[in-house]
Amino acid sequence: MSRNQHTKSNEKSRKPIKGGFIRLISGKWRGKKLPVKDIEGLRPTTDRTKETLFNWLMHDINDANCLDCFSGSGSLAFEALSRFARKVTLLEKDKSVVKQLRENLAVLNVDNATVHEGDSLNYLKQVATEQYNIVFIDPPFNKGLVQPCCDALNSNGYLAPDALIYIEREVDLSGLTLPNSWELLKEKSTGQVTYQLYRQG
Repeated sequence: MSRNQHTKSNEKSRKPIKGGFIRLISGKWRGKKLPVKDIEGLRPTTDRTKETLFNWLMHDINDANCLDCFSGSGSLAFEALSRFARKVTLLEKDKSVVKQLRENLAVLNVDNATVHEGDSLNYLKQVATEQYNIVFIDPPFNKGLVQPCCDALNSNGYLAPDALIYIEREVDLSGLTLPNSWELLKEKSTGQVTYQLYRQG
């Protein structure tokens, strides 16, 4: 899965950072591989999980305005773009990861996506200037980021009516209090990860 915020680059040497690839599984760039940085805490969403998620979103992704709160590899954002999302906004803190995201957008000649470099929670504490139909919340694990992210989204006007909110989190996360207006539509757990899809009521 993606993961980014509060990550650190490999400080063991000055050698170039190695990396891997994410693969787009459907849509106009089906099968396309995009390079990603090998950064501590960066966890691209697996193909299997991504397939499950976008099956859930099958009837909603086309022409949706999407927000990827912790973009990391951009796996979810690029999949949304491949499946004809109208617009995607990516939030990412790590400078080298931001650079890679922008390079990948340029390779695909994308003109309907924007990457914002900086702390995601600080960004979301601002009053929203637009609303989103689909929001991806997939932060680094064990950083306590899910709750404040959900609170900020709900409080500061980021969610369009009937918005869909996807949360990917550690399975043992406890004490999470979500807005009463969020209805749980789908939920699945595999290993140490829980995936949930909510609708803003």
